[in-house]
Amino acid sequence: MNNIQIIIQARMTSTRLPGKVMMELCNLPVLQVMMERLPHLKQHVIIATTDDGTEKPITDLCEQLQIPYYRGSTEDVLARYYYAAKKFGATKDTTIVRLTSDCPLIDEALCQKVIDKHQEGHFDLVNLGPHSGYPRGLDCSAFTFKLLEDTHNRATDPSDREHVTLGICKFNACSQYTFSAKNDYSHYRLTLDEPDDYKAIKQIYLKMEHKFNFSYELLIKTLKKHPELADINKHVEQKRT
Repeated sequence: MNNIQIIIQARMTSTRLPGKVMMELCNLPVLQVMMERLPHLKQHVIIATTDDGTEKPITDLCEQLQIPYYRGSTEDVLARYYYAAKKFGATKDTTIVRLTSDCPLIDEALCQKVIDKHQEGHFDLVNLGPHSGYPRGLDCSAFTFKLLEDTHNRATDPSDREHVTLGICKFNACSQYTFSAKNDYSHYRLTLDEPDDYKAIKQIYLKMEHKFNFSYELLIKTLKKHPELADINKHVEQKRT
């Protein structure tokens, strides 16, 4: 497995929960917990952070963990992805994997499935997320740098610039593959946007005895066995794109 860049967008200026990527979880910053959940993939990780003057805690952590990073536009996330990929040597066929830093329960095996499916070469865009039955917070997308570059050069709508993948098939004829969870678990909210999300995720890690190497299957089994975990943040509404 080569020619991969896993780009994680991270900022300190979240409107609903400022500084969330550096909040303490299992005695580590949330962003570092994500790295612990990606032990075999973190060699491919690049952090795409901001250049607005607030990003120092993130870049300090990157330097501590020896993770490459790029500083770019706070609002234009599409440009941030493009220039981050370009800075670290992406070619037109490089598989770009998009993750977001508010997913401290991200699953490495699911990400690997997305990467493998994309590198088979049959689909331009491969997705996994709540739209196909997975819990929100395990989202992963893979596409080529060429698609990213084309979208960067053509997208003008602010929503396309902010959300990266929205414009990919708007401006390009592309084939898509979306993994199905087989069952609908999209009511489980495992992303970190608000204080009650933080409470829920902390309780999940408590049930996992603060270990990082649990599987997606065990996570789902735990959520089914302890419905009170999902009750903590079930009222939180996802921010509309």
